[in-house]
Amino acid sequence: MKKILLLIATAVLSSASLLAQAPSEAPKPDSRVEEVTLKSSILGVEKTYCVYLPAGYDRNPDRRYPILYLLHGASGWYGTWTKSYNMKTITDWRISSGFSVPMIIVMPDAAGTGERNTGPHMGYFNFSDWRYEDFFFQEFIPEVESRYRVIGDRAHRAIAGLSMGGDGTICYAMTHPEMFSSACPLSARAEFLPTGYDRPLYAEYLEVCKQYNWVEILRNASPEKQAEIKSVRWYIDCGDDDYLFEGNAHLYLLMRELRFPCAQYRVREGTHQQEYWRTALPDVLTFVSIGFSEASAEHR
Repeated sequence: MKKILLLIATAVLSSASLLAQAPSEAPKPDSRVEEVTLKSSILGVEKTYCVYLPAGYDRNPDRRYPILYLLHGASGWYGTWTKSYNMKTITDWRISSGFSVPMIIVMPDAAGTGERNTGPHMGYFNFSDWRYEDFFFQEFIPEVESRYRVIGDRAHRAIAGLSMGGDGTICYAMTHPEMFSSACPLSARAEFLPTGYDRPLYAEYLEVCKQYNWVEILRNASPEKQAEIKSVRWYIDCGDDDYLFEGNAHLYLLMRELRFPCAQYRVREGTHQQEYWRTALPDVLTFVSIGFSEASAEHR
């Protein structure tokens, strides 16, 4: 009997020892983030971007992946999502836990050339002397999707972004709906900015914003154009205390009125700040993954 108890005790202790060692010995995901620089003939400058490559990318050279373009906000840069919002950690977790499919995530640079990444050339629009939207579709997407193993069709391409990047997300998904299966604007400027909103460092960007009231653009679009925009899966997220809350609500309500097949609206506790966007990313990854998976199932 004593021998049996001794054997059991030894087994328990051995198991406990193995469990104690497990966290430090557990294999780490082999996902990675890398930086790439391309020279733009449209902009006349070099632009650097970040790319997240999922675990297994290097070990499976024949596999192709869906892609998410993830846009930063005002005062941000191509490294904002990785440096400030824990993009890699969150994405590794969502993929490993089964809430997201493995995907490539690309974070472009739309920073201004002035103080704190603001000033001239900030944003995702075309300016008179700075054709960023043209660069994005004519040079940037072709460069990225020829460099990396992406599936490369609309069904497996999505776009998301925060604040100014949310504005860019709406812009690109509405003006180029043939390019994206899902669009996820977070805390976006969907209508005009609130009265009294005055930020001198954003002056050039805000002047261009006056041309784009996305609620009215959608409302006044032709039936054919509305049908194209409806084909995109929409996920709108804005905090209940965000100064842009009303515009996001109006955009969603119009989508409901127009009977969009897939338009979701999330209102969570929060304001226009980092923690809100960090906590928004997990559900964005799941939402676009559902779209990617539905597309893959249809092609089987």
